[in-house]
Amino acid sequence: MVASCEPENPGPPAAPPAAPGPGRRRRDLVAAVLIGVLTLALGFALAVQVRNADEAQVLAGAREEDLVRILDELNSRELRLREQISEQRSALQELSGSGSRTGAALQEARRRAEALGILNGTLPAQGPGLTLTIRDPSADVRVRDLLDVIQELRGAGAETMQVDGVRIGLSSAVTGRAGGLRVDGTALRAPYEFVVIGDPQGIETAMNIPGGVVQAIGNRGGVVDIAQSELLVVDALRPLDRPQYASPDD
Repeated sequence: MVASCEPENPGPPAAPPAAPGPGRRRRDLVAAVLIGVLTLALGFALAVQVRNADEAQVLAGAREEDLVRILDELNSRELRLREQISEQRSALQELSGSGSRTGAALQEARRRAEALGILNGTLPAQGPGLTLTIRDPSADVRVRDLLDVIQELRGAGAETMQVDGVRIGLSSAVTGRAGGLRVDGTALRAPYEFVVIGDPQGIETAMNIPGGVVQAIGNRGGVVDIAQSELLVVDALRPLDRPQYASPDD
């Protein structure tokens, strides 16, 4: 005789998970904005560390007092970056918590979004900085020279900049040839004028390192003039790149 077993009653079907409420979606938006800011800050930190292959030779020719000032500036910049990243992480943890107030979270998200817009060039900016003008009477300044200027400005602590009315971003491209340079497809005409926001004294000191880009342009017949200012405006804007494939994760 074979005993039969009745299947256990499975009970009522489980209810589908509830859709996230408006509060949850706001917190997710805040978290996404802050993560984007933190990622961009880390990207800038990496970009700041990019240097030419002959940097050791350049520094070897610098005066002792220049090296001391550069070291102090690098140490200060590293400390500021670490503090900013720590603040952003703390804000992310605080605003992502279930007890955070929606109004305060959205206000903080807007503030972070504005900072992100300045860094990626989609918002205008103002502050202390300097104007760097490259005079090129013999049309010998090359694409490489202009790239070196942008790289050294970033490495010296420039927060945002524009050249001849073109905003410089992380994805900016310098093309063309000597006498016919272009930035992001826009033709430039000498003299090339950079408007830079950042610590003016620190940036000027770094740009004038012996063997650096200022001296290199001078060796090619160009002249670089630097003028510090307490208030400059960078108002050229970059278009907001919309992702072709990526979309928000709901």
